[in-house]
Amino acid sequence: MPVEGRRKLSQFEAWILAIRPKTLSAAASPVVMGSALAFVDGQFDFLPALGALLGSLLLQIISNVANDLYDFKRGADAGERLGPTRVTQAGLLTPEQVQRGLIALIGLTVIIGIYLVLHAGWPILVVGLAAIFSAIAYTGGPYPLAYHGLGDIFVFLFFGLAATVGTYYVQVGSVQPLVWWMACAMGLLIVAILVVNNLRDIEGDRLAGKRTLAVRLGARGTRLEYVLCIIGAYAIPILVWAFHMASIWSWLVFLSTPMAWRCIKAIYTERGRALNKALAGTGQLGLVFAVLFSIGIITDTLW
Repeated sequence: MPVEGRRKLSQFEAWILAIRPKTLSAAASPVVMGSALAFVDGQFDFLPALGALLGSLLLQIISNVANDLYDFKRGADAGERLGPTRVTQAGLLTPEQVQRGLIALIGLTVIIGIYLVLHAGWPILVVGLAAIFSAIAYTGGPYPLAYHGLGDIFVFLFFGLAATVGTYYVQVGSVQPLVWWMACAMGLLIVAILVVNNLRDIEGDRLAGKRTLAVRLGARGTRLEYVLCIIGAYAIPILVWAFHMASIWSWLVFLSTPMAWRCIKAIYTERGRALNKALAGTGQLGLVFAVLFSIGIITDTLW
């Protein structure tokens, strides 16, 4: 039994569980990458960068809370969970409380978005509204993306590409090719987090009728997807160096390969709840990857 189940939690503690702080590194990683790229182009702007970070974190929290609520409503959280406690299923918060909290989170995100739109223009409005929609539609609405095997695509597009490119754009006002390449790398690493999550839950999701891509591919195909995401992410720094978009300093990112290897090993050797360690490790990998690449390109600029 989870520690939180041994005593009655306060509403504050329940909301911390719903927010799932350990997942937030995935939201910070693309902002680190986008801001570092803006810095080396001499365009780093603190307030828009901060707005992008807050917006990215809020979108991740919206996704977490919406998943908690809508998976419960669809019965996908029935039975014993292998992942973190879901507050609605556990009765720590009522569906009505979670719904109100979700509306408040969306309101905060809109406020941040208004500032970014005023600063950077209508493209941010379009991307921001689409990102909010996808965060909710992942498990909510009449056609939940995760239930139809589309979650991986939308995570790549919005939590990888849009977050990285958007962070750069709100500071610079345009986008150069290196940004798109590194946004793809971040997208692959963030998708890898989702892949571990869905691999862990593959049997429960199948029984609940949640046809994630992992359910469709099976465990073997899902593990292959994970490996391809990791390999693809690490191939991109080689490509951008080969095409003279970044110097050899960008290869500092390969200092994180031992972390990547441990995660790959874990998904082939662990099952069920034990995969939570690989899930956390993959989230940390994305942040370390972004930080190391950023250190590399900034060092090259300042050298």
